[in-house]
Amino acid sequence: MTCSKSSPLKKRPRKNSVLRVALTGGIACGKSVVARLLEAKGCFVHSADRAAHDFMAPGRPAWKKIVARFGRDILRADRTIDRARLGPLVFSDPAARRFLDGLLHPLVLAEQEKVVRRLEREGRVRIFVSEAALTVEAGFAGRFDRVIVVHCSGAEQLRRLSLRDGIDGAAARRKIGAQLPQAEKLRQADYAIDTTGSLAETVEQTEQVYARLLQDAELKRSSG
Repeated sequence: MTCSKSSPLKKRPRKNSVLRVALTGGIACGKSVVARLLEAKGCFVHSADRAAHDFMAPGRPAWKKIVARFGRDILRADRTIDRARLGPLVFSDPAARRFLDGLLHPLVLAEQEKVVRRLEREGRVRIFVSEAALTVEAGFAGRFDRVIVVHCSGAEQLRRLSLRDGIDGAAARRKIGAQLPQAEKLRQADYAIDTTGSLAETVEQTEQVYARLLQDAELKRSSG
């Protein structure tokens, strides 16, 4: 675990102010594992990917616009969007990716804001974690009090992605290449968790980061 900077916490005039944390990292680097560990510690974890998937359901805000842009060939028989068909279209076309991001990101951010406001009213949760792969790329790191970047070695990332998605090395490299390099993400990190090693090592680092987040949350509450 590393701390790359010690930026001051944003002041928000709320008695039950919740610490806003971005959890991000490259594809197949172990971000979801860290998210589950933080959730088990009592953090409220909001998955941007799950939220985006919900917004893409038939009848939801983004569905009609996505179908109009990419055609009905991306639909399953039940009219749901087949992400396995949509994914290659987006990964291979930067303009298509910008369209999808521009459509979904504002919806996800608005939902996150509603969740944080609710948590602050309830006063039971001290730390809100946004699990989102594209936090840095989208320019949203500054919206959060703290940024955690999950990373691993390039070789391990390639191995995990190939195994997870059942693809060869060339296809895995193309997917990795479509994202911002890990080094660029790490420049935005307050805390970094290296998952290259064993699960036990990842757990230990996550616990260390969680202890720091508790301190950050207390500081925010006392200064808010």
